[in-house]
Parts: sequence; structure tokens; C-alpha cells
Amino acid sequence: MRKLLVVGMVLVMLLMVVSGCGDTSGNTAGDESADKVKLGIIQVAEHPALDAARQGFLDTLAENGYKEGENLIVDYGNAQGDKNVLKTIAKDLVAGGCDLILAIATDSAQAIAAETTEIPILITAVTDPVAAKLVQSNEKPGTNVTGTNDMNPIADQIALLKKLAPQAKNIGVVYNAGEVNSVVQVDVVKEAAADLGLNVVEATVANTSEVMQATQSLVGRVDSIYIPTDNTVASSIESVVKVAEENAIPVVAGEAGMVERGALATLGIDYERLGRQTAEMALRILKGEKPQDMPVESQKDMELLINMKAAELMKVTIPDDLKKQADRIIE
Repeated sequence: MRKLLVVGMVLVMLLMVVSGCGDTSGNTAGDESADKVKLGIIQVAEHPALDAARQGFLDTLAENGYKEGENLIVDYGNAQGDKNVLKTIAKDLVAGGCDLILAIATDSAQAIAAETTEIPILITAVTDPVAAKLVQSNEKPGTNVTGTNDMNPIADQIALLKKLAPQAKNIGVVYNAGEVNSVVQVDVVKEAAADLGLNVVEATVANTSEVMQATQSLVGRVDSIYIPTDNTVASSIESVVKVAEENAIPVVAGEAGMVERGALATLGIDYERLGRQTAEMALRILKGEKPQDMPVESQKDMELLINMKAAELMKVTIPDDLKKQADRIIE
């Protein structure tokens, strides 16, 4: 009888251990009762845009009654740019039996989608879910994946660059050719630049340590630089800015976080709002909607942001009409 009791206690303890959502972040879940939602979050790297999307998502869940430590268990894994770690995080989250998973950026989404076709996956900061083979179409995903894309108004951003640097003829683009989202954007950049009579000069990197050297390779070959929403370059945007300031080359970026860290300007996405929009979709899934039937959404309102200190250092005169149109000006 005593042996049976001991065996029973061991089985109960084992069930408690495996009932969580995978411990990729070292968080403890406490009392993981059946009425709690288990949320897994997988993020490719740490930088302000992706962090803002995550925080916006969690804030919106909390505002709608899903609060971490109460009825929400959050298991967060950040690969810090390492794809092998990303795969491990994905496997652990799926093994843990999450109710839903938030995948931040394209590489994260591809990693988790390769591990499960059952758990609902919400994506955000993914430029082209179709090209990344995450959904069958944006209108009707047809898979366990839906969410928000971060496709920028690239043609408008190149037009903004032309307005800030009217004499520009050659645009340098620094990006990681291993990121599907960046390759898609660069193709659009080439089309938009051609329409404005501009030539595109590419400089590719494989990791953040190569960003400064790649940017330096553009000096003397370009008179302006455009940075897409590339996770590798965004993580090291200060390297781009340093070279640009030293050589008076204006830099237009794909999103606000890079402007806040020294780029000249953007007409782009607010990632905190994008994360909130994704959370609204998650709430619908928690109420019973199926991701395969929910169209991938885009952010509708873009923000014009100008960094006046960067303008001074890059020797750019900001036209008065742009100043009036700006949603935010960094002094």
C-alpha cells in the first residue's frame, strides 16, 4: 500500500512538471490550473521595435483581463539572433502544450510554424507571411498562423529620402540576405528607386558584427542610405549612424526605433500599436475563432518621424513642409 502511495505521488509530480508551456525563459508558473491561458512567446532578437510589439501585445491582453501571474502564464524565449537557439525555443514551447503562441519576426514565425500545425500562432513584425510560407494567402491563411505584417510603405519612404536628399542619385541598402523579410523589401526598394531615377547599391551582412564594415563599404559609392526593417541591422543601427554622420550621408529607416537611435527619418510603423493589434486578434482566437479563417492584418496609420539632431550631423536641411507634416520631431 505504501509503495502504491509513493508511485501515485511521483506520477502527480511528473504531471505537474510537464503541464506548463515549456520553460525557455526560466519563469516559474506557480499554480497552473486549467482556467489559465498558457502563452508562449518566441522572439528572434532583442531590439526596440520587436520589444515594443511584445509589450503592446501583453499590455492589451492585460487590459482585457488576461494578466500574467493571475490567469495568464507567459513563457518567453529570446534567441538573441541565434537560429539554433530559435529552433530549441520553438521545440520547447510546442512540447509544453501552449494554448497559443506569439511569434515576433519572420525567423521566429518560421521556426515555430515548423514545429506545430495545431497550436494557434499569432505573428507580428513579419513582412510577407506568404513569401515566408506561413500562410496560403493573407486574405485566408488556411493554416494555424495569422496575425499582423509589418510591410512598410517603402515607395513612400524612398520618396521621403529623395525629398530629404534631392541631389541623391545612389541609395545604399544594408541588410541581411538571410532574412526573407529583408529580401522582399529590397526588391520593392529597387522598383521604387527606379521610378525615381535612383540607383540601388546593396551591402549585405550575416550578423551584427558585419554592419559597420558593410556600411563603410558604401562610402564614396552612395549619397544616401536606406535601412529596411531588417532585424540584424536594426540591432546594430548605431554602427550605420556612426558611418553616416562621419561622411554626411542621410539615413532613412524602415521604422521609428531606428530613428530614435540616430537615423534621420521614417514614415513607418508604430510597433507597440502593431503588437496591440495582434493581441486583439489573439482575443478573438481565445473566444473560439480559427486562425486559418482570420485574414492577416496590416497597420493602417503610419508615423512620420524626423530626428533633427541627426539632420544636423548628417548635414541635411529639413524642408518646412515636412516639419509641419511630422507626427513627431526628435530634437
